[in-house]
Amino acid sequence: MYLKPFEVRWSDLDANRHMANSAYITFMSHTRMAFLQEHGFGHKTLVDHHLGPVVFYEHMYYFREVLPGVPVRVSLEVQGLSADGMFFEFHHNFYDDKGTHLAHCEMMGGWIDLDTRKLTGLPQDLLERFEALEKGDAFKTLTREDTRRYFKRPKDLV
Repeated sequence: MYLKPFEVRWSDLDANRHMANSAYITFMSHTRMAFLQEHGFGHKTLVDHHLGPVVFYEHMYYFREVLPGVPVRVSLEVQGLSADGMFFEFHHNFYDDKGTHLAHCEMMGGWIDLDTRKLTGLPQDLLERFEALEKGDAFKTLTREDTRRYFKRPKDLV
């Protein structure tokens, strides 16, 4: 399990003086990018391959308040990957310095070609790197149908 430590800053708080939900999203995003960078998916590699990661959804579950001055650790576990590497699922958990479980998030994302702005699979060398990553206990091979498990569709105003 990958763990990234954070200090809860005043700017991370909301009007109730506990960590704002936007701070959870920011900490998870930072954790994902640090994880990817440490595993060969750094900025230069993504630029060279014209790739960018996109988030489809993040489902948050809050268990306990996070107050200022409490250090937190955010975990990342790879829970899913499609055969072509186009889709991925990560689970994040938030823990305090004593290991108390504070929150959980399930997120799904994919890769887009930054030239065409369309979803794309990973090139073979990057796919092999991703497949070699440590996987969570509930890991599964994702299909396109998994990305639609909540069957949300856009509904324009017009």
